[in-house]
Amino acid sequence: MSIRGVRLRASWALLLLTTSPLAVARADDAQTRPPVAVVAPLDLSSPASEGVDAASTGAITPQAPPRAISRLDLSPPPGLLPELPPEPQPPAFAAPVIHVDAPATPEAVAPAAPAVPAVPAVGATTPDDATQAELSPAAPADPVADEIHAALDHFVAAPAGRPVGAGDWSAARKAIAAFYAERNYAPLWTDGEHLSGGAKSALARLAKAGEDGLDLAALPRPAADWSESAASAQAEADVEISAAVVAYALQATGARINPGALSKDVSAKPEVADPAVVLKSVAAADDPDAALAAFNPPQAGYRALRAALERLRDEGPAPVARFSPGPVLMLGMSDPRVPLIRARLGLSSLKDGVSPRVYDVRVASAVAAFQRVHGLPVNGALTQATANALGGENLRERRESLILANMEMWRWEPREMGELRVEVNVPDFSLRLMSGDTVLQRTRVIVGKPDTPTPIFSNAIKYMLFNPAWHVPESIVKKEMEPKYAADPSYFARHGYKVTNVGHRLEVVQPPGEENALGRMLFLFPNEHAVYLHDTPLRSLFSASYRAFSHGCVRVEDPARLAETLMGGARRGWTDAKVRSLLGDKERTLSLPTPVPVHLQYFTEFVDENGALHDREDLYGLTGKVALALRKLRRD
Repeated sequence: MSIRGVRLRASWALLLLTTSPLAVARADDAQTRPPVAVVAPLDLSSPASEGVDAASTGAITPQAPPRAISRLDLSPPPGLLPELPPEPQPPAFAAPVIHVDAPATPEAVAPAAPAVPAVPAVGATTPDDATQAELSPAAPADPVADEIHAALDHFVAAPAGRPVGAGDWSAARKAIAAFYAERNYAPLWTDGEHLSGGAKSALARLAKAGEDGLDLAALPRPAADWSESAASAQAEADVEISAAVVAYALQATGARINPGALSKDVSAKPEVADPAVVLKSVAAADDPDAALAAFNPPQAGYRALRAALERLRDEGPAPVARFSPGPVLMLGMSDPRVPLIRARLGLSSLKDGVSPRVYDVRVASAVAAFQRVHGLPVNGALTQATANALGGENLRERRESLILANMEMWRWEPREMGELRVEVNVPDFSLRLMSGDTVLQRTRVIVGKPDTPTPIFSNAIKYMLFNPAWHVPESIVKKEMEPKYAADPSYFARHGYKVTNVGHRLEVVQPPGEENALGRMLFLFPNEHAVYLHDTPLRSLFSASYRAFSHGCVRVEDPARLAETLMGGARRGWTDAKVRSLLGDKERTLSLPTPVPVHLQYFTEFVDENGALHDREDLYGLTGKVALALRKLRRD
């Protein structure tokens, strides 16, 4: 029977059902009788709806539309319907697949419906296998595509493992499978029985992953060639190359370590690559090797560390120096071994007046960080086990571990850091105003103490506040000021603070002036940590080699010069004299002509403009945590 015939027979059946006395009686007492189960007639006039409009037919509407019944016979008794004129042939079109078991959509039946796609004849019995084949998408005809489809199914279903560390490898595998599906499972890296030229180029970069501190050992290496008849081997190689390419790019863009999991004071967020973008860009590149390498950080600081790592590895192992026997060293003790401990742990700078032989807080903290990384009991004391590990460690291996950790922290930085930008390296106690790779200004800074660390993140300086009033944070009031006030009721008055009782707490404000803790200038970039760059009245602290004294903010040694440059310099009429003319006893706010990116960074290993590799103290233990995380990933 034709489609139109089926539709008209169904319409006549519907008309008879809805106009019969029985149907009317049921409609009349529908208010008083409970609803009964009704098999709704099939609406074959629209592929988008299977329900019946009760308002137009008067029929009872079920609580939920029933599932369509493909074998329902709606043919009327012989002779009941008039003869129908010959029906015109419907226009040719691409018919969508009808899923006959899908839930019906409760929409009104259109009076004149367009032609519908072919469906099984009413009353016909269709074998289940044939129906399923008709309703399912066609399988790939190409045997290689079919094998790639099967290989991807196995790839996605297999245990995930951790080739990208903390990154979501399960989601990445699904993205790889989706990328192939969009290509109808065509091979990406293979051609017949051989690897394509692009595959060989990409594999060349994958083989050098260790040069960037990446580790692909958890992934299988694809075969270089196979028998032409082995479509399954070709498919397996193709999927394995895609997996390795994506894993490389995810590692290179910082997927392995979640910075926020290391410390609440690190809110830097790596810009992890999208697997589909990786596959598309690398496979289409003229030089897949270079395209894949480009997922590593592009900054000059990263490239310089990478070169330093290569030089260090070329030197080979260094001789190991052992510690001489001695007692367990603890905080406050003096011992001739302490200078060697300082040298081994990179504590080259000392607080003024501190003997290099004293086992002070900084030494104990560094020893504790070393113990944590090496799986020793963390107590900060130089026990015999710690001395053996510290003395037995190859210095070059330790330096390599620290360089790799700092290379990993470069992956946390934004890819676009800004042409004109401010970079603060916390462990180096330094600020650099950069234009591209050129240092315009360099100045010393004071950063947060280990118990009140300077957070690590990126933002943008938007405006400056001259002659700021300091609204003392509640934490400082409670921990530091209230005990002093309890001992000396004149404490606030003597220091010029204005105090207001707000509920059960003190609100303390220090007015603008020479003694204000923020100095004369404040560089503002609103952030969740409430830290900024600012001036300070305590100028003498800048002469100290160790400058971790603040509550988290960054104190700048020469703020006037920085302000002058940020405002545009002489070309915009900003000179040192103009900046200083704004100083006084009244707050003044100036917006920068253009916001300037600011990056609070943490690099204990870095290369200066002259190519020298520097080693700085791990103030907050962050480098040690990254090194430990990378070591655990290698073990896993």
